[in-house]
Amino acid sequence: MHLPVMPPVSPMLAKSVSTIPGGAMSYEPKWDGFRSIVFRDGAEVEIGSRNERPMTRYFPEVVSAALASLPERCVIDGEVVIPDSDGRKLDFEALLQRIHPADSRVRLLAEQTPAAFVAFDLLALGDTDYTGQPFSQRRAALEEALSGAHPPIYLTPATSDIGLAQVWFSQFEGAGLDGIVAKPLAGSYQPDKRTMFKIKHERTADCVVAGYRVHKSGDDAIGSLLLGLHDEAGQLASIGVIGAFPMARRRELFTELQPLVTSFEGHPWNWAAHQSGVRNPREAESSRWNAGKDLSFTPLRPELVVEVRYDHMEGTRFRHTAQFVRWRPDRDPASCGFSQLEEPVSFNLADILAG
Repeated sequence: MHLPVMPPVSPMLAKSVSTIPGGAMSYEPKWDGFRSIVFRDGAEVEIGSRNERPMTRYFPEVVSAALASLPERCVIDGEVVIPDSDGRKLDFEALLQRIHPADSRVRLLAEQTPAAFVAFDLLALGDTDYTGQPFSQRRAALEEALSGAHPPIYLTPATSDIGLAQVWFSQFEGAGLDGIVAKPLAGSYQPDKRTMFKIKHERTADCVVAGYRVHKSGDDAIGSLLLGLHDEAGQLASIGVIGAFPMARRRELFTELQPLVTSFEGHPWNWAAHQSGVRNPREAESSRWNAGKDLSFTPLRPELVVEVRYDHMEGTRFRHTAQFVRWRPDRDPASCGFSQLEEPVSFNLADILAG
């Protein structure tokens, strides 16, 4: 390749803020996929990632789409996403399955669960390096460059109207998106710098603590607490973890939790429960995504309730690690169910992709 901006490039990042900022901003949906920079030079295409490792071999259909729709020589920042089978929501679980060592498996999934590329920034076009230009000019050039593009290449919607951005923030979560990104219109492209702003949904839930994993520093400190919620049948399903505690508190928690340590016999997350189809943390113990990492855990009697803060659900689990808020000794563990979770209003992904 011979481009004005050459791979690898670490993408420009965003810092979290609690509210949508005003001022001279461009507002965009926050896509829930794999952040990717696509480099095209004629017949050559490379898909870079946030960690600067190429993802080209995992998404052959995106390579084909780039050759069909992107300008002959360009570098474009965006997100690789996979819509669900109905095309109404993003499917992050399907996206995870694409990072597979077997080429035959990758190509099969490329047909069964094809990915799309949503473009949202321009780093280079032809012989011109756009990274030093303000975002307003980069966005205008990107719109022109993709005027002839067709699915599965998309241009993300963008607005300078903060009122419309607030509507998007409320509505688009129903299509699997998880917030809004605000970009200063005058800002240049700064790789690996948090010069943008991201606003994500934040909610709380009361969860049952049913196990823990020890900290990597030793077996006398808590690494993470395993959380569960009861489904409609009353079974306790694993939904995620909390793990951000100071080291001194990790050791205190370890001591405090010892009276609740129990065996798997009779525990809701024993192998019998696992076989019944209830989501269970023991599924991760042999996960290929965590090869070499000890994911076994110590079961606890499910008697403690903790209030946690979370941003987004992926099916029946927290999309990201939850945050500790407070203990809830006043809550009955049996009352902690999925019914307390706020359901986002349904919204059609196709309407967002259509701009």
